[in-house]
Amino acid sequence: MGPSDDVLTSIEICAGAGGQAIGLHQAGFKHLALVEIDAYAAQTLQQNIASLGEWSWERDYCDVISGDVNHFVPLASGNSRETDLKKAQKYLGRPLAKGELHLLAGGVPCPPFSHAGKQLGKDDERDLFPRILELADELRPEAVMIENVRGIKDAKFEEYRTYIEARLQGGWATHPVTGIVEDFEGLGYQVCEWEVLEASDFGVPQLRPRAVLVAIRKDVLGDLKFVWPTATGSPVSVYQALRESMKARYAPYLAMGGEIAVLAAKRLEKWEEEARKAEQKKDLGIAPTLVGGSKKHGGADLGPSRAKAAWRDLGVTGVGVANSHEESVRKQTQDRDLFRETGPMLTVEQAAIIQGFPSNWKFSGGKTAQYRQVGNAFPPPVAAAVGKAIADVLRAAHERDRRKAESAGALPGQAAPAVADRADDLEGAHV
Repeated sequence: MGPSDDVLTSIEICAGAGGQAIGLHQAGFKHLALVEIDAYAAQTLQQNIASLGEWSWERDYCDVISGDVNHFVPLASGNSRETDLKKAQKYLGRPLAKGELHLLAGGVPCPPFSHAGKQLGKDDERDLFPRILELADELRPEAVMIENVRGIKDAKFEEYRTYIEARLQGGWATHPVTGIVEDFEGLGYQVCEWEVLEASDFGVPQLRPRAVLVAIRKDVLGDLKFVWPTATGSPVSVYQALRESMKARYAPYLAMGGEIAVLAAKRLEKWEEEARKAEQKKDLGIAPTLVGGSKKHGGADLGPSRAKAAWRDLGVTGVGVANSHEESVRKQTQDRDLFRETGPMLTVEQAAIIQGFPSNWKFSGGKTAQYRQVGNAFPPPVAAAVGKAIADVLRAAHERDRRKAESAGALPGQAAPAVADRADDLEGAHV
């Protein structure tokens, strides 16, 4: 199989458990590589791609690379360096070339900019903005999409944001290492601003603002305009999102009869009452931001005191994450997981619903590892909305270029090499 003008390809770094990958896939992108350092998250990606029918393209052509993105090699270099993209060559018929990729995406680690952390920014060893800029320089994709927490929009990071923008599109900025103000030539992109998108505006039952940067290569964008997605409809409450799964969790105990059934009915009724009551409040019954938790500090947890209080108003106990029904029965943790006076704890599956994952997406590892994957994810519906906006521009650009080529007398297939030629023309913009 060879490359098609109708296929939009992508490479995603820091892919996690697939939140952004799912959204971009729904928007029409086909992944050539998903790079993730966490072994459990990489296994989640591998297992879902292997088992889900809608991921058959990626099953054939996508490399899930479990490792440090700093060591990721997307392009071959002569005889001295082999590319990590093995499956992609089956689709392309050869190694990926510079300027050929349509989208480079990444949800780079958020702790350097999170309000919940020390906000060390560029001084945090987990800051991977430099790496995604290096990859943008090396690959010269048609578009770049970077997701992070809202905190990166804080005033204290304005200088660093300006530097990132200057690296992409050119302009004056202070180099974060040397502290010297430089006039960067840029990599040939037009930055379409940093937009803060609220997940609840896109059908996710959670207050989860995320900062997204989109940049499109100037030669691709041309006279076109990138339009940020707008809210898709009325917010979805936790009650609406979880009512069926809550009923399913209590159902086995309701079927037992006796005292346990009476207690199950009482607890389910109380949760429904609290969750529905929350729909009338300021937040419309929408969940607070899920957090992934730190590997250094404890296990799965729904967040700090304020978040736990918000969950309590939704009828949920937020001090931990519940076992699945099978595990709860095996470990005899029903009282802890489901029958607390303060309400049930969420299962990993329910947390995934709150994050906007499709119901058929399964997570690898133990309960804590699974919950961290869910809590650290970019909600798929938000990624899908941004991905579709990018895809609309790229498809319009491809159609525009095809028409120009045809009007100039070239055959449709002869327009493709121009992509690589334009990328080579940008080589001089390397900083």
